[in-house]
Amino acid sequence: MPAKTTLDDRAVPAEAVTPLIRGVAVLWRLTEAGGTLSASGLERATGLARSTVDRITSTLARMGYVRLDGRDVLLAPRVMELGNAYLAALRLPALLSSHADALADELDESVSLAVGDLDGIRFIHQATRRRAMSLSFRIGDLLPAERTAPGPLFATQWTDAQWQAWRERRATDPQDRGFPAVPPREHAAPDADFERRAARARRDGWALDDQLIEPGLVAVSVPVREPRANGRVACVASVVSHTSRHTADDLRDTLLPRLRAAVAEMERELRDAPRPQSGTAPEGLAIWTGASKQELGREFVESLARGLTVLTAFGEGRAELTLTDVARATGLSRATARRALITYEHLGLVRPSGSRGFVLTPRVLSLGFPPLSRTSLAEIAAPHLAELADRVHESASLAVLTESGEEIQYLARAATGRVMSVNVAVGTRLPAYATSSGRVLLADVPDRATTAGRWPGPADLRPLTPRTITDPATLTAELEDVRARGYALVDEELEEGLRSVAVPVRDRTGRAVAAVNVAMHAARRSVQECVRDVLPDLMETASRVEGDLGVAGRFAGVAMS
Repeated sequence: MPAKTTLDDRAVPAEAVTPLIRGVAVLWRLTEAGGTLSASGLERATGLARSTVDRITSTLARMGYVRLDGRDVLLAPRVMELGNAYLAALRLPALLSSHADALADELDESVSLAVGDLDGIRFIHQATRRRAMSLSFRIGDLLPAERTAPGPLFATQWTDAQWQAWRERRATDPQDRGFPAVPPREHAAPDADFERRAARARRDGWALDDQLIEPGLVAVSVPVREPRANGRVACVASVVSHTSRHTADDLRDTLLPRLRAAVAEMERELRDAPRPQSGTAPEGLAIWTGASKQELGREFVESLARGLTVLTAFGEGRAELTLTDVARATGLSRATARRALITYEHLGLVRPSGSRGFVLTPRVLSLGFPPLSRTSLAEIAAPHLAELADRVHESASLAVLTESGEEIQYLARAATGRVMSVNVAVGTRLPAYATSSGRVLLADVPDRATTAGRWPGPADLRPLTPRTITDPATLTAELEDVRARGYALVDEELEEGLRSVAVPVRDRTGRAVAAVNVAMHAARRSVQECVRDVLPDLMETASRVEGDLGVAGRFAGVAMS
């Protein structure tokens, strides 16, 4: 994060909540470090006492915002709910991301959406192409305005005070050390260069980045204006490429017209979108903190937990909240909610609006979002699988259905310490019809082809053991039963002596995107014992994975393979 997003030299307001300031500092340091730091590393990075760091990380772990793994502290997907609150309140990703994705597919180039954040730009959406040399910026990353294509477009709206703040930042940080997402600047360009680029952007209505961030990286940007706000720049859309594919002039001559057309579609979307409706407001978001304080005592910093819930009071249809709204949503007293808002205003995470309300700022995305915005389903599931394997003392795995639907592929796994255990490596493929994971996934496929003459037909259902179901009609009936009961149990059909049980992992739409299973030797547990002793833990694990997937995948793409 830039230095100005940390605790700066401004006097801390007397009513600010010190534990909340410290907790935010911990989240910032973890974000800067890519999501992982040791406790001693956090102690050095924040300047806090080790005991304070331990209490803060214990509180964040209770909230699901970090995970404690030995000496290391790791950001966990649940912390993305803070950034989600900002993105939902903003509405732009929900309205415009499909247009950006379609443009990226059409041009086969990366497309991004960014908003202005003081004298920087911060990404709110990335549609990145998968190439050996591809864009590494993430949702939430902050870049200095003068080294980007969107920057001059936002600068056309800066006040004199904002220009002065930009000059002061340039003077105190000439190498951009405060922007971890970009390489340090080797040779600082004169301030006048950016001022001229801003003047040109005002005249032309678009801007170029010709290798300002690093050699080879070029981009062209066009502002997306808010029709209902007198043409104010709502965000900036950019097409980003590499000089091996396009020069900056190529971008201007060949891709700019299509970018402008896409932006016109985005502006039409903003104009035609219904005004956000204030849905059912949350209530009592912070009520749970009292019980956690009683349980954990000194290891739980209740004022930190209460303060962080204030950010989650904002969201879709709740972009602007009054003090009373925040107090009602969180269940906090007005005095407590007011102190949290004062703290966040000091930290630059909220700002007062013109009607006695408060709104979140883009800086909320600096609280853990960037390192997790490109997480994978396997990474999300791994710690939950390890906990499951420890509880049931059997191997646990996560698998997905391959594109053909004929096989499953293992994405993650946690082994047990038994002398004899199921040994299936990540990446292994197995026939879907004969595995518990395959059956819970096949059971969820709409209009699945399970009749004779279509897959799986008699030729596809090979007998792997004497117990393997090889009759299509019998398999169809079994899949209907699996769908009805919500789990599959396969008893020695894939391999003699191997018994497994699986449940689906569903995304935000309810679609089964993966399966979690536990496999064991048939001699260790009967079928009834699997259902009684293993299935409840298995279903709880799937629920936790689904919860993290829902948070991580709301505005960021989660890799499913």
